[in-house]
Amino acid sequence: MVTVAADVELARHAAAQVLDPEVPVLTIADLGVLRDVVVLDDGAVEVVITPTYSGCPAMETIASDVLDAVRAAGFDDVRVRTVLSPAWTTDWMSDDGRRKLAEYGIAPPTTRTTGPVPLTLGSRPAAPTCPRCGSADVRELSHFGSTACKSLWQCSSCREPFDHFKAI
Repeated sequence: MVTVAADVELARHAAAQVLDPEVPVLTIADLGVLRDVVVLDDGAVEVVITPTYSGCPAMETIASDVLDAVRAAGFDDVRVRTVLSPAWTTDWMSDDGRRKLAEYGIAPPTTRTTGPVPLTLGSRPAAPTCPRCGSADVRELSHFGSTACKSLWQCSSCREPFDHFKAI
């Protein structure tokens, strides 16, 4: 006999393997986009996801891929629900996801401390380090990189450009 808890775990595992279409080395679990998986009273599996941005163009593909993955795991009635509150934050990214970003050549977002978010008008967050050589001697080329959630930087030491996943 399969229990609801076992079903949830199997469905969660299937959904967690879905890759982000914009950064295909990360799963939606690595990103923290996968928020919850539940079995509803009518037996349907509901997967709850939160976009990194409210207008993220990848969400339609992610929802479709989640449906395919969970159905392939043996669940016929699968629903994907997108929630915007609480808003996604880079704090939800896993340590493994941050490591994968750096290995892929994208500087991961800096980790914030818990508690109130300090706000200083007129200054920017700390610059990332180069994911290729580790140098802190970098400069921002554009606040928007290959996607809206990344900025484009260049390392002054190794001269390589790189994306930085913005901290939100």
